[in-house]
Amino acid sequence: MIIRKLFKFENAHIVRGSLSPKCALSLHGHSYRVEFLLRSDRLNQAQMVIDFTRVKELLGWFVEAFDHSVTIWSGDDPEYVEAMKKHSERWIVMPVSPSAEQFARVFFWFGYRALKGEGITLDSAIVHETDAAYAQAFLEDIENKSMGELKAEDFSYSEAIKLDFNGFDNCG
Repeated sequence: MIIRKLFKFENAHIVRGSLSPKCALSLHGHSYRVEFLLRSDRLNQAQMVIDFTRVKELLGWFVEAFDHSVTIWSGDDPEYVEAMKKHSERWIVMPVSPSAEQFARVFFWFGYRALKGEGITLDSAIVHETDAAYAQAFLEDIENKSMGELKAEDFSYSEAIKLDFNGFDNCG
């Protein structure tokens, strides 16, 4: 059986290398939706795959970190990276470009690790950048080094984000 938990967040980014100059050269934002699809071959004592409240506890705070934040690729122009950090209270620097595909990989990567020990499997993470476009990541996508390596120590977060969340140091 598969269940789905949906989260929403607002985020700004630049996607360098995009064919669209608007996306590649200008800071812009989206109203994202993130779906976590959770799989189990059995139900718990409450006859659920997992309580949705527990899913929100485990995953919601990480998604919330991206809300009303600027997401920055660590490989971008250093002047741009520093300007975004200087002029934005909420920012996240990632080791991969903030495309929908990489967001899907990042959310799967985090969710897969956060759900360990819960007796369920994260089937996939889907990130909707718009109503008409989404990316879906699976385990093989986070293990695929040609898509970029994801390591906790390669992410950095503004103090404002760190202060908002208990246990933030355990996010990686």
